[in-house]
Amino acid sequence: MLAAGTAAASGPRIEAAKPKQTPAERHIYYTGGVHNDKGCVPASRCIHARKPGEPSDPLYPKWWTSGWTMYRVFANYEQYPPPYTSPPAGLTPADYQVSYGATYYDSTYVPADKDGEGAMMEYYEKQCLPIFPSANNFTCAFVSLGNKAYFLRYADRPAGTPQCCKFSPKNHPPRLDFIKHLPYDAQRSTHLGGSVQAYAREVGPQKILFGYAFWREPTSDHPMDANAPSYRHPQSFFFSGYPADPPNAPIVSQNYSSFRAERPDPAATWDQVAQMCPVEPEWCCLFDGDCPDKEQAGKQKK
Repeated sequence: MLAAGTAAASGPRIEAAKPKQTPAERHIYYTGGVHNDKGCVPASRCIHARKPGEPSDPLYPKWWTSGWTMYRVFANYEQYPPPYTSPPAGLTPADYQVSYGATYYDSTYVPADKDGEGAMMEYYEKQCLPIFPSANNFTCAFVSLGNKAYFLRYADRPAGTPQCCKFSPKNHPPRLDFIKHLPYDAQRSTHLGGSVQAYAREVGPQKILFGYAFWREPTSDHPMDANAPSYRHPQSFFFSGYPADPPNAPIVSQNYSSFRAERPDPAATWDQVAQMCPVEPEWCCLFDGDCPDKEQAGKQKK
């Protein structure tokens, strides 16, 4: 769910003239309070109070692991908006691309430099997160360690791209109660026969979508164990990707499978940062405007 919030930065940027930013400042993205406090001071600016009659907020377990199926929807999404079943009801295989991945989360993690808390890794197999203005047909991962976030590419990465770069100095994992940063969406909660609680907002004139759905009824990770706790499991994370081609991702939905309150193994997850990254990784150049000097140099070569 590192995408949570970064999705709000997808699409072309139109900004008024302003003082020159440092590389670190350019890599702090508005996330509505989910991953940092940019634009959320005081904090109440990014907290959505629940109205009478709306359900209570679900909470994440303190740690969890889940696989998911990702649907990159490029046709008929206006008629059939998310949250979706898996596969999306109403759409046909000609309307979307299917790929897979997994997310790992531990709210108790404290990085060695004590900068923030929590760890999260989103692993995208063969099809990277499609919110950037470029092709996404490669394996990637986003890892947040405390406040710092990294972007990892693997053996199938595009030629000339680093296997590790710094994504942001302020992009912590969502907190257990992160859903308070989204308004309850009564209309979307009617999807899937009313079995979900949906929370979503649309950002800016482009109406960039950012939303989550949780199953309305609490369930256990281990139905046969009477002592196993029940809680409302996440059903899907849905958002606007980058709409131009590539990657042609007007709507994206990650539908969770086998979500369970299982503590991830650091050796198989965020320890990859130490293994794949130099001591001081270069900044990522994923969104337009992230690396203006490199972008200008590229234009001069053409």
